[in-house]
Amino acid sequence: MHVDSLPEALQPATRAEGYEIQSILQSRSAAPLFGWKLAATSRAGQQHIGVDGPIVGRILAEQAIANGGTYSALEHNLMRVAELEFAFRFAADIAPKQWGLEEALAQIGSLHPAIEIPDSRYNRYELAGEAQLIADNACAHYFVLGESAPDDWRTLDLTEHQPWGCIDGKRFRQGIGRNVLGDPRAALLWFLNEAWRFRMTIRAGEIVTTGTCLEPMPISHGIMVSGDFGTLGSVAVRIE
Repeated sequence: MHVDSLPEALQPATRAEGYEIQSILQSRSAAPLFGWKLAATSRAGQQHIGVDGPIVGRILAEQAIANGGTYSALEHNLMRVAELEFAFRFAADIAPKQWGLEEALAQIGSLHPAIEIPDSRYNRYELAGEAQLIADNACAHYFVLGESAPDDWRTLDLTEHQPWGCIDGKRFRQGIGRNVLGDPRAALLWFLNEAWRFRMTIRAGEIVTTGTCLEPMPISHGIMVSGDFGTLGSVAVRIE
């Protein structure tokens, strides 16, 4: 179901109120939270949806697709795009505190290539505004997590890493790590401090996917979308 906006009496007025509404989605899930997503970590993304910086959403376990699996909800998806992302998995529960980069990276057990298939409940999501977009779970929809990258990912310059988005095995569009807040690791740090400010509980095993590193790729029925992250591995999903 898509709407133009929330009823006026129910519209969140602040970022904090948006996150409070969003948290209700998590309470309705039958399984532990799969992880977190960042939206608008690129300047182009921020301009497109009219926000000044990133926002956070929750990835429910019901919305996680196995690597190489099938996405079958395209008929009801208004956005109809796929995004390639760098995702980090937490090795331990995260303490509620302000974080620095090195200690933030020390909390990470693995890095993964990922695909997000976003969507919104708003007919014109680009006009909804920050608080309503947060209440809409930051356009979280479905998500595909690839296998963990080799451990030497920590020695790589992720700002210059250039994944290829592919359709039916053919290269379609190239991204670069610096599209993600300048560095996917900077996006990780931003998330941890946003979680601290807004009292989000992060558990061991959850992931955070840091936002698209390329211009979103259009998707249609019957195609295979994949991300070639080079030495970091690959990830794929079939659109049915």
